[in-house]
Amino acid sequence: MKSRTGLAVTVLSAMLIWSSADAGSVETSGDVLRLAIPAGAYAVAWHRDDDEGRKQFLKSFTATVATAYALKKVVDRERPNGKDEAFPSGHAATSFAGAAFLHRRYGWQKAWPAYLLSAYVGWTRIDADEHDTVDVLAGAAIAFGWNWLLVDPRGRVQVTPAVSDGAVGLSFAMRW
Repeated sequence: MKSRTGLAVTVLSAMLIWSSADAGSVETSGDVLRLAIPAGAYAVAWHRDDDEGRKQFLKSFTATVATAYALKKVVDRERPNGKDEAFPSGHAATSFAGAAFLHRRYGWQKAWPAYLLSAYVGWTRIDADEHDTVDVLAGAAIAFGWNWLLVDPRGRVQVTPAVSDGAVGLSFAMRW
């Protein structure tokens, strides 16, 4: 039943994307998905009766949104379309917050569809001339960072990025 719920959310999201024919509907699909992805992540925690996961999601999501919007005020960088407050992308931050939560809490196998949809959200912002690639990547990085700081993995195996002096890699851990 749990996998059917995730599949249904993914299929409905994909239908929304592929049914978008013009630039306005592409931008609108990004607007919808930026909220649907984190809502779906929270729904997964709810469906799994994961009280701790729901609390951790709310903390990481709040931290992500607060950081993104505070940086918009502090950096005050102009958007490609001439408007202000481009950096970082709030759409990318909120959508990647859902994907990164699923990754951190339940593993990459549960998160990859949300990452693909989040990448699409980022692309819609670039396509709409609202953001540059750097704005989108910064929003994603903020979401990823807060989730890695505030969310604990729930599975037996966890894979995390590892960075040290002159080296970058992955760290694997397994609970027995």
